Amino acid sequence: MDRSGRAFWIDSPGRGEVRDVVLREPGEGEVVVRSLYSGVSRGTETLVFRGGVPESQHAAMRAPFQEGDFPGPVKYGYLSVGVVEEGPERLVGRTVFCLYPHQTRYVVPEAAVTVVPDSVPAGRAVLAGTVETAVNALWDARPLVGDRIAVVGGGMVGCSVAALLARFPGVRVQLVDADPARAKTAEALGVGFALPQDALGGCDLVVHASATEQGLTRSLELLSAEGTVLELSWYGDRRVALPLGEAFHSRRLVIRSSQVGTVSPARANRSYADRLALALDLLADPALDALVTGESAFEELPEVMPRLASGEIPALCHRVRYPSGTSRSA
Repeated sequence: MDRSGRAFWIDSPGRGEVRDVVLREPGEGEVVVRSLYSGVSRGTETLVFRGGVPESQHAAMRAPFQEGDFPGPVKYGYLSVGVVEEGPERLVGRTVFCLYPHQTRYVVPEAAVTVVPDSVPAGRAVLAGTVETAVNALWDARPLVGDRIAVVGGGMVGCSVAALLARFPGVRVQLVDADPARAKTAEALGVGFALPQDALGGCDLVVHASATEQGLTRSLELLSAEGTVLELSWYGDRRVALPLGEAFHSRRLVIRSSQVGTVSPARANRSYADRLALALDLLADPALDALVTGESAFEELPEVMPRLASGEIPALCHRVRYPSGTSRSA
């Protein structure tokens, strides 16, 4: 079998390259995966690309199959979909999702791959890691029937949360973003949309995912008394100032963090595998195709990543197509 491959590395902050790799022989209980697609999560991955991971968070931010160290050289990424070429008979030929960096072919333990349901196209399955984050966030938030909810920040994570909340009975869900173009995404996901100044207040819950100081401040303003902001943003090496005077205490507002690195304590009986399997099942909904806003070939990543990091390419999830992948699988 072919043991050659190509991998995208961040050589130094702001600069990437594609390198040749030679795969090791798979051992007992391992699989060889040939990549079809991978996804670039614009928030976290572009922060890593520009070298914005604080030194204190280098260990916490390591991806499962990362090679190298921050700020670089480092091979980073975690949204890979491919076909098992070698391994147990029950997996050979199956399409799988894996938390692996951008690489054409790789060897991992079979426990590291999750079979993609037949109802989910391979091109959409790259969203599994982000939908998994949204699942964990909603386990933390515990929304109730009839809640008034705003999602502030229409990026990849915020839109995933909004899409799942659209399925809750009786809730009022509004996606809030400074970019008017996000209105079309909100419509595709079946939720309302508002610019920050026009957002509906009196919210029981606000999920914040804009990664901006202004967005978090506006989230607090949208709450009703005793309401909660669930903070999903990760600010890397930036400091954030908040108005915690005024009526913050008298209104008994809550700011609660949520992070996908651990399974929500609200679902302590669920495993990481359970959470990822649920995320893949939820991706059967074709409305989630709205979160994939661009596609390019793997070999173009050294040119594409700087444009994603600068915002020249305004993406939610940017999909990377490998030589064996086709857009028809999306």
